Amino acid sequence: MNKIKFLGTSGGRFVLINQLRKSGGTWLTLDDTNILIDPGPGCLVSCHASKPKLNPQSLDAIILTHRHLDHSNDINVMIEAMANGGFNKKGLVFAPRDALEDDPVILKHFRDHVEKIEILKEKGTYKIGNISFETPVKHVHGAETYGLNFFGKNHSISFVTDTKYFDGLESFYHGEILVLNIVMFKEMEHVMHLCVDDAEKIISANKPKLCVLTHFGMTMIKAKPWEIAERFTRNLGVKVVAASDGMSIDLDKY
Repeated sequence: MNKIKFLGTSGGRFVLINQLRKSGGTWLTLDDTNILIDPGPGCLVSCHASKPKLNPQSLDAIILTHRHLDHSNDINVMIEAMANGGFNKKGLVFAPRDALEDDPVILKHFRDHVEKIEILKEKGTYKIGNISFETPVKHVHGAETYGLNFFGKNHSISFVTDTKYFDGLESFYHGEILVLNIVMFKEMEHVMHLCVDDAEKIISANKPKLCVLTHFGMTMIKAKPWEIAERFTRNLGVKVVAASDGMSIDLDKY
């Protein structure tokens, strides 16, 4: 089964620290390849609490889009779990350079647990098992940040992670399945995240088969993201859903 499992849908510090939504990141299974994206606080707990349970030792790779706490907090424990406590050197890790240098979030102790660590960069292309992915553009955010385009045998999935909207952003993400991190209900000038108006612009331009909204901050939760998704579906002619904690998307339906 090809699927996306949302281990957490929180975005923004107050939703995170109050755990109004879980913050475990996203698990992608595509063409018999298992990938964990942005293992934030509670990722390991969410894997074991998942129904059916997700076994970290089955992971082929972990991808960190950027170093911020809500995306990276569990990166080291998930590396250890993927590598069976370090006894089975296994898996790949992908991260921006600033997650590894100066004040690293990936600790040196755990780097020998994996087969390889690759540095993400703008216009980068990478291979994991049976699939490939790319980081087409550097985002406008408070840390070095990249969105992801995955390419499988029959599926293409785009993850637009944290960024302030910039001209042409939508042109880099044409996956048939589009996952958008929407932290804010309305734009806030000095906050480098997408808002509802940005999402509408991106969805309207790209017309994916399915768009999933996730990574909600406080203003989005108060605005009821499922109602925003329903409005988008009616007005844009695209199926849009709001992710919930633990939700799975069966990619083979699209």
